[in-house]
Amino acid sequence: MEPGKNIAIKVPLYRWDETVAFYRDKIGLKVTRELKDSTGFSFGPMTLWIDRVPHQSQTDVWIELFDEDPTNALAALGSPKRDELEPLTDVTGHWTCDPAGTVILLRKGS
Repeated sequence: MEPGKNIAIKVPLYRWDETVAFYRDKIGLKVTRELKDSTGFSFGPMTLWIDRVPHQSQTDVWIELFDEDPTNALAALGSPKRDELEPLTDVTGHWTCDPAGTVILLRKGS
């Protein structure tokens, strides 16, 4: 396994605008992509996504790991499959989490 290219901070609706402004205006990260509910920033070799989640009450950090065989990697980790979290469109892999509850996208490397 190896680190992926994305880190996401899932932010409640009421905190989204100020969180995007913090990373853009105070830290000075370069915006690389803007979507309806997500803003991507250049974060070294990765993209830091600030995602707006309307029905969420707390902030979560989600990370990405690459592996050539995500299903076997999931079994080796002994972590739960959490594919109900978000649809995996055009991605081969699984959602899972670490023992502390950090959400991990374990996907086939690109």
